[in-house]
Amino acid sequence: MPARATVCLSFDFDAVALWLTTFRATSPSAISRGEFGARVGLPRVLDLLGARGVPATFFVPGATAELYPSAVRAIAAAGHEVAAHGDRHERHARLDYEAEREVMRRGAQVIEQVIGAAPLGFRSPSWELGLNSIAILEELGFRYDSSMMADDFRPYRPRAGDRISDDSQLVLGRESRLWELPVAWELDDFPYFCFHPYPYYVGTRTPDEVYGLWAGEFDFMYRAVPGGVLTLTLHPQLVGRGPRLAMLDRLVRHMQGHDGVRFSRLIDVAAELDQDAGA
Repeated sequence: MPARATVCLSFDFDAVALWLTTFRATSPSAISRGEFGARVGLPRVLDLLGARGVPATFFVPGATAELYPSAVRAIAAAGHEVAAHGDRHERHARLDYEAEREVMRRGAQVIEQVIGAAPLGFRSPSWELGLNSIAILEELGFRYDSSMMADDFRPYRPRAGDRISDDSQLVLGRESRLWELPVAWELDDFPYFCFHPYPYYVGTRTPDEVYGLWAGEFDFMYRAVPGGVLTLTLHPQLVGRGPRLAMLDRLVRHMQGHDGVRFSRLIDVAAELDQDAGA
């Protein structure tokens, strides 16, 4: 019997890669915030998921897999999906075709070397895909992407080969073979919990405020979008702090209290979609 609602908890295990590459940090103080994600946040997240019997997906940059291989192996050993998240948390929209392909290939290769299995899912760092990204993912054998926002609770086939004309018009490409498992900034803990002075992120929302926002999104999907898929994006270095983790536990219990709700890894959702589509 199909699930009435599916919830996918996804975690971007950036660790220090976010700070070194995206924020160009050189201070040990800033870099230590990423270290918190590996040292403290991730073990707490894995304990919560184990206690609630919830499978999840972790998007991991190649740099994180290299620096914290035992942590990435612990994710896989717990039955969670390890998916790709670039190599050094690069800005993919700024890369040409060959450079982006190499970044994707290397990031996936490092994960395969660490856990013995190639990742089949991808999320672009900072959710910045390039115009070539989907075609490259197809070429490299990925099954799904989770970086775009053209729907809220229904997976779809993203296009490959879009281009922007000289007069700034979008020229649509073809439907790809991938699945897009959509995300949203409203369903990401980063805008609510990450304070950073430059570029400026406020990041001072309380766990209770965020619980209300996320529970409201779930309740709407459960009521109005039968068979919908809700994907939350979380970061161990942010949600791993005590009150925030308690909020996530409360949210999981709220969702589990509804009939017909299941928690799933993103790759399992993509596999079911492929099966339904006869792929």
